Amino acid sequence: MKESLKKIVDTFHRYNTEHMAAQAFGLSENVVYDALVIAPSYTPYKLRMDNNCKVTTLKEGAYIAGYLVEKNGLNIAWIKIGSSAGNLIDHMALCAELSFKRMIFIGAAGGLKETFKLGDVCTPSYSISGSYADSYLMKDSIRENMLFARVVPDMRYVDQVIDIGRGKGYSLRKASVFCTPSIALEYAHLDEIKSFDADLIEMETSSFYLMTHLFELPGIALLVISDNSASGAALVGRTEEQQKQYDYGRNVVLPDMIIALAAE
Repeated sequence: MKESLKKIVDTFHRYNTEHMAAQAFGLSENVVYDALVIAPSYTPYKLRMDNNCKVTTLKEGAYIAGYLVEKNGLNIAWIKIGSSAGNLIDHMALCAELSFKRMIFIGAAGGLKETFKLGDVCTPSYSISGSYADSYLMKDSIRENMLFARVVPDMRYVDQVIDIGRGKGYSLRKASVFCTPSIALEYAHLDEIKSFDADLIEMETSSFYLMTHLFELPGIALLVISDNSASGAALVGRTEEQQKQYDYGRNVVLPDMIIALAAE
């Protein structure tokens, strides 16, 4: 863990209680988890992981929750959080109190180019920071900003994850991502967003990779394509075939990859 993250957590504790991850998510500081899954809106139940794993609900709140997923001796901590960069940064900071070996972000993304089909599972080659929350995280002064900076993951680990997926018969795709702070307003600014030439759009991966850098742990973001503004594949009102493709990516590929990565 980098000193800057220790400072964030220590300052947070100065004005708040200890053991915040336990209070928010029910997760234990006395367990070394094989992986921490960070998931805006997705739960293990939503991905049907309770069909072949033991899933325990540890704590549920109004919009966050904590779960323990167990299989073949693996202990996977899972936090469901709200959408947005700020939510991800805040709740990952709480998890600095915990011990885990790697981090896995799972979420949905919209396609900005026609070549991305519903149900494709992608991982960022880089993420463009479109939220001012990242500036709070990485800059010494909030008067500075890093808007539209590219955040690049550890590509050696990305390639390793893609190889693991390939070994299981999955074709994970590298894709550039624009991180928007607003879903409703992205459509009003879609032409300008597309001028960045990103492949996908979602909300949190630039912040996730900045946090993995501070944690100094392996981290990977896995995104299932849920819609595509370029091809006209809608988020609401999918065809039967589109829904089938999406369900395969979400309910088969993502759960299988989570278990495979936790076992590494």
